[in-house]
Amino acid sequence: MSQSPSQRTISNDLFFAEVEECIADHRSVEMLLKGFSMRPFLRHQRDVIVLAPIESDKLRKGMVVLFRYRGAHLLHRYRGTYDGRLKMEGDGNYRIVEWADKEDVVAYVESVKRGGRVIRYGSLGWRVGSLWSLMLKVLRTAAIWTKRKIIG
Repeated sequence: MSQSPSQRTISNDLFFAEVEECIADHRSVEMLLKGFSMRPFLRHQRDVIVLAPIESDKLRKGMVVLFRYRGAHLLHRYRGTYDGRLKMEGDGNYRIVEWADKEDVVAYVESVKRGGRVIRYGSLGWRVGSLWSLMLKVLRTAAIWTKRKIIG
């Protein structure tokens, strides 16, 4: 895939260092989503997300957040706090949970741009899309569990 003259490729480390700097300066960051862990709610190379700064006391269950995890940056849904640790899960992940500390949270997804529309966090479109994505995760998990019990 060739790059246009205005595009350049940089490492993830450099990219996320710049993202963190923008967020620390209380600026939002817009980026094309890459990765599959938040499917079907967010789609690889289709959705443009807007990351915005968040204070840890404003974190709410169900928010999609960018956080540091084992030397990388992940975008997953915040599921709650247990024994002082934050439980994070990607909608598209089966049985995978990441644990983070409050200071690992970099930003939250303020909105998603998709096909000319903007879906804002907390809007009806956001809530319906999140519910649908999480229902599919439950069904997928049940199907995998049933298959393992029946087939072995």
